[in-house]
Amino acid sequence: MRFIANLLTLIFIISIPLFLITTNIRLATNEIRLYQYGFEKYEVSAVTGIDGNELTQAAKGLIEYFNSSQEPIQISVLIGVEEAELFNEREVEHLADVKGLIRLDYYLQEGVTLYILLFALVGSIWGGRRFLHRLSRGLLWGGILTVVLLILLGIGALVGFDQLFLWFHHIFFSTDTWQLNPATDRLIMMFPEGFFYDATLFIAGTTAIEALLIGGISGGLLLRKRRRVLF
Repeated sequence: MRFIANLLTLIFIISIPLFLITTNIRLATNEIRLYQYGFEKYEVSAVTGIDGNELTQAAKGLIEYFNSSQEPIQISVLIGVEEAELFNEREVEHLADVKGLIRLDYYLQEGVTLYILLFALVGSIWGGRRFLHRLSRGLLWGGILTVVLLILLGIGALVGFDQLFLWFHHIFFSTDTWQLNPATDRLIMMFPEGFFYDATLFIAGTTAIEALLIGGISGGLLLRKRRRVLF
């Protein structure tokens, strides 16, 4: 029984960074202001010849596509005075692969969320107040694990984000449709590598703040309980 309790706690600890990271990826995917920030920073309107308002509508179309069963993606924009399809066939195929990854993130986030809630609920019913100590320790170690993972990711990004970005595509995409031409393909014009670097920083920074809050609060509760026992 003790082995099972420790195993379930270990899974809970691992679930904390998974929950935080997948949740923040989901938030970033659906945050229109992040898209607009990238469009402005990388002067996408000048590069593509597409008006800023049209780019915003295109980003909203992407978000809607990622959250729907629609296939294939169809987004039209005004380029000058002419209406045209935003993405070519190769880009459409790649976006279908991207959508698959985003949906996988959603499923993983929902799965770990369910586990965390069940662990806390069943543990509280089964163990009562004694379980609160185990829960607090699990949250503390989950926060620590999250920070450690982010530090490793940060070191990797500083050493070579380009290589990490390349490895990511080789690992998660089975086709080569992600290899786009920045001179002709609008998808990579709209979302250059720098955009993903900024998005990674946003996700990592948000996750770090959340992990520190979780670790700090749970650590404070454990320390307070220990002082009560001592005195």
